[in-house]
Amino acid sequence: MTIRQRNLRQGTMSVQQETAPLIASKPGRNTTYPGKDSKCRPAKICLIFILALLLLASIVAGLIITYAWFEHDVNHVCHDQCRIQLVESIPENLTFPANETVHLPTAEALMELILSANETIEIASYYWTLRTNDVPDHDNSSRVGQLLFNTLMKIGKEQKVKIKIVQNIADKSQPQHDSEYLKEYAHAEVRNLNVTRLVGAGILHTKMWLIDRKSYYVGSANTDWRSLTQVKEMGVLVQNCSCLATDIGKIFDAYWYLAQDQVTIPGTWPASYNTDINGQTPEVVSYNGGNDTQALVYMSSSPPQFCPEGRTVDIEAIIAVIRAARRFVYVAVMDYLPMIAYSTPRKFWPIIDDELRYAAINRGVTVRMLGSKWAHTDEDMPTFLRSLLTVSDVCCPHIKLEVKMFEVPATPAQAKIPYARVNHNKFMVTDQHAYIGTSNWYGDYFKYTAGIGFVLTPSNSSSRDMGDIRQQLEDVFLRDWNSQYSKPLEGVAPKNCSDPRC
Repeated sequence: MTIRQRNLRQGTMSVQQETAPLIASKPGRNTTYPGKDSKCRPAKICLIFILALLLLASIVAGLIITYAWFEHDVNHVCHDQCRIQLVESIPENLTFPANETVHLPTAEALMELILSANETIEIASYYWTLRTNDVPDHDNSSRVGQLLFNTLMKIGKEQKVKIKIVQNIADKSQPQHDSEYLKEYAHAEVRNLNVTRLVGAGILHTKMWLIDRKSYYVGSANTDWRSLTQVKEMGVLVQNCSCLATDIGKIFDAYWYLAQDQVTIPGTWPASYNTDINGQTPEVVSYNGGNDTQALVYMSSSPPQFCPEGRTVDIEAIIAVIRAARRFVYVAVMDYLPMIAYSTPRKFWPIIDDELRYAAINRGVTVRMLGSKWAHTDEDMPTFLRSLLTVSDVCCPHIKLEVKMFEVPATPAQAKIPYARVNHNKFMVTDQHAYIGTSNWYGDYFKYTAGIGFVLTPSNSSSRDMGDIRQQLEDVFLRDWNSQYSKPLEGVAPKNCSDPRC
């Protein structure tokens, strides 16, 4: 063994010996260089160490993200055994064939909610006429509204359940006598919401009954005896579902806060009004008997100024539902007008109109619009509906855009009842979603008017399970569309298929 080898083994090589080969200017053939691997080993070790650190960091970050998403998903799964039902008012003297389904009457749904209350009854309403004292001639069909009113009175007088009412501000046309009576004799707490003062125009048009922050009704039915027996209505009843009821309660809380003198809309709403249940992160809800019937659900709201952080704006929900449709969009709404109708002069507002045309023309989606024909149909509404219809009827039959008008029949006596005998529905159903709202489809309702939308997406959009709310709403639309009460729009020219594009 040489001295160099012994020194290497013993670790005693001198600095001079270690560096000598490195400073040889002209090494000979037999000069020994350090091997390539021995030169790069420290760099490799450093590189491996750095890569290991990066890998560890990425794993930790992935775990954090995964945990966050897991927590996010868990927080959006409702663990209540919810019950969700469609609720209808079918006017007296309007009948469907025996094989057609008619859902739970609105009056029964509201009575069931009232009688189930243990702590609170919170009502957001446009106006109050449950009693028949708003018309000179008593009508027997008002007895259902009177019964609801009497039940509220009884519960309020017992003072076991707190009644809170937020309503549109009273005026000569809507004096709000019923709610004032409840306030005076049934200990109800009543506030008036002046939407015009807050946003420059509009009203509180919401129709919501919220019980114990566990169950609620939302839909087209006003707190009006006519909405129970003389007007066709559509709504949804959600029971034993505190996750959704607590969320819609935040909308009520926003109304309640704003219905105070001198209060203005917060620049930033307090966190207690915010929500994380919305179009991007809806609640996963099992309903009507188990995990087999599931849906994604959220509540939208209007106007935008009334939407705290996280709340989906109502018009954005409607647009999202239309854009997500793959096969069809069916709309049933009393008033449809692509205008800001209550301004002077009227202004064009084509947001929904454009979406429906785009869906039909560009994506081949079947669009059906079912409007309402009655004594107060806006004179401009048929004109705009004809403009929708001519897209397919004039020269392009491959585009499926159809329009009908639903007319509720009336006896001579029924025809004398003011603001009755109308299809007051405000819903939309597609092959992907069910949407039930409280607003007519004018621009005013989404820009200035307080309203709510209920949006449901079934977990399996192809399911025809009778517990599927989306499927049930589709069946309601087709029942109405194909009924004797729906007629093609008057004054529409027949198709002209001489055009070569046909």
